Amino acid sequence: MKIEIKVPAMGESISEATIGTVLKTSGSKVKADEEIVELETDKVNQVLYAPEDGIFNLTVKAGDNVKIGQTIGYIESSEKEVAAEKPVLAPSASVKETPKKEPPAAPASKAEEGQARISREDYLAEIAKPSEQAPEEPISKPKSESKAEPVKSKDQRETRKKLSKVRKVIGERLVEGLRTTAMLTTFNEADMSQVIALREKYKETFNKEHGVRLGYLSFFVKAVVSALVEFPAFNSYIDGEDLVQRDYYDIGIAVGTDRGLFVPVVRDCDRLSYAEIEKAIENYAIRAREGTITVGDLQGGGFTITNGGVYGSLLSTPILNPPQCGILGMHKIEKRPIVLNDEIVIKPMMYLALSYDHRVVDGKEAVSFLVHIKNHLEDPARQLLDV
Repeated sequence: MKIEIKVPAMGESISEATIGTVLKTSGSKVKADEEIVELETDKVNQVLYAPEDGIFNLTVKAGDNVKIGQTIGYIESSEKEVAAEKPVLAPSASVKETPKKEPPAAPASKAEEGQARISREDYLAEIAKPSEQAPEEPISKPKSESKAEPVKSKDQRETRKKLSKVRKVIGERLVEGLRTTAMLTTFNEADMSQVIALREKYKETFNKEHGVRLGYLSFFVKAVVSALVEFPAFNSYIDGEDLVQRDYYDIGIAVGTDRGLFVPVVRDCDRLSYAEIEKAIENYAIRAREGTITVGDLQGGGFTITNGGVYGSLLSTPILNPPQCGILGMHKIEKRPIVLNDEIVIKPMMYLALSYDHRVVDGKEAVSFLVHIKNHLEDPARQLLDV
């Protein structure tokens, strides 16, 4: 029995996909729920699984474009597999029926191994076979040939592979952001002493109570939401000749994976607790790296936070994610000398970078927005008191 493998629906805006990595070769045995092929779209990648045990047959190849609902292969059930293997035994039986005796120069083939020798001459010919063929495969020949190999050309020292759809779309969106917006970046720095102290004091209790680690991102999400309430222009976007104001607070969190950068959206952050924000971020990060994130998870964000600090970045300029008009870049926390109350002290500092669309936001608003975030990070009690 053949079970068809079809391209599943992957979101309203996706009508086609590309065959990416073929995880099981066509014709191989697979188990139910085993990964067999990966599909690439312009938004997410999705792995297909074997519906049941059997022989996997793929009717397309890597790089082919396929439509939603298209059949790309099938699984042959194990009963057919057994039936297909039975005729393979026939050739060995037919060898025995061959009446013609092989001369000594052409001794018994591998298919005839294990059969009784019928004459003394056959036996002697088979013993003589290794010594007769040994000169044909000298051990030193491959070594001498490898030494004589010419230097590899440039093409032989480079690996070429097709750019994935995800990688293409990431590039297109970044270029679009630079080309279609009046992007400008303003910088500041924040003393992270208070946030670090809170995390150290409550991290074990927080983890025990909520089952999730207390990270830095929840503090940043809350600070950004507070700033968006104060400066609503950052929570708007241009649609043709209209400026659309969002009355909700959906924050995109950039997550780096081997497949590229994903920005899943945490919904209604103004209504979520710190624990709920941390759980949502952790869940998205796992799903993004496993390739199980959906298109809906990536749509509708009003503002983005990206954390280059986890990779050691000290300072960078984040690029806008259209149609959003603001993105905040977090960076590495590093102890630096600063002047505080006319004294030089050592503090754990983080550079903050805010890129914004100057068509929507003025410079004064942008600087004030970033200072608002800085103040909330340096004194987290502001977030509780809403000041």
